[in-house]
Amino acid sequence: MLTNQSILVTGGTGSFGHTFVPMTLAKYNPRRLVIFSRDEMKQWEMAKLYADDSRVRFFIGDVRDKDRLGRALSGIDYVVHAAATKIVPTAEYNPFECVKTNVIGAMNLIDACIDHGVKRVVALSTDKASSPANLYGATKLASDKLFVAGNSYSGGNETRFAVVRYGNVMGSRGSVIPHFMALAESGKKFPITDERMTRFMITLEQGVELVWHAFEDMVGGEIYVKKIPSMRLPDIARAVRADAEFDIVGVRPGEKLHEQMIGIEDAPYTYEYPEHFKILPAIHKWSEDPARIRDGHKVAADFVYSSDNNQEWMSSQELAGWIAAHRNVVGKL
Repeated sequence: MLTNQSILVTGGTGSFGHTFVPMTLAKYNPRRLVIFSRDEMKQWEMAKLYADDSRVRFFIGDVRDKDRLGRALSGIDYVVHAAATKIVPTAEYNPFECVKTNVIGAMNLIDACIDHGVKRVVALSTDKASSPANLYGATKLASDKLFVAGNSYSGGNETRFAVVRYGNVMGSRGSVIPHFMALAESGKKFPITDERMTRFMITLEQGVELVWHAFEDMVGGEIYVKKIPSMRLPDIARAVRADAEFDIVGVRPGEKLHEQMIGIEDAPYTYEYPEHFKILPAIHKWSEDPARIRDGHKVAADFVYSSDNNQEWMSSQELAGWIAAHRNVVGKL
């Protein structure tokens, strides 16, 4: 699908972009892959990695600027929307800025993609958008709703929108693993918010593959949720240092004890597949559409997909093995 096509990634200099770009170049050989972001230094550094690859282009811009988005989308076939204000405390203390990027930015992108005839758009979401307990999650829930509704908002235009949702990305800059690794070298105690806390675990490569699947499978309005393992926070710490000692610091404002990707309110519209779930739109009876359901099986009426009731778990030993194999990139992206 993406072969010989023009692709744009908003927020493309982040962790996702650094993985999506090389994987997509290798698998699909797109005609053009545009990195759209507002951080010139990150673009400068990333551009060095692709100095000899004419397929990769860089475009300074902000999703808050609709006109700039329109210029960047000229001739683009597919879009991955990864730009967001993501850090929970940052969003809590800068709510206006979070709304401008995560909500207004989504609206700008939807309008611009429709206006420029983009074929398909996949927006990255987060577990925090399911039953949100903080501003970041609330803005991403609003963003998800906007992208779902964009499929009817586009009218006769063929632009289609879908969403992928996943949790904690293993080893990314914003994850706890590189923080624990730094503390392990210092010999300090590991700060644990709550020993009962659980988290979903996904690799960046799995996140990219989920986006690829969404592009291939989508009719419009679907939210794709990857099946991934859970871990308890103390077990994550022990994967970094087997004899880790803990300092219980308490749950931070806006932080959940367990991550949730599908709430009970979405259960009537959710279907299960071998490697993922798919939440279908409640609007326009799209959740009853055979083309969207395909070979899925509806989940139970009381179904909830959260990190504490997960059927799949990752052990400390498994995570320790993953860290050992990826130590050179943990915390770098």
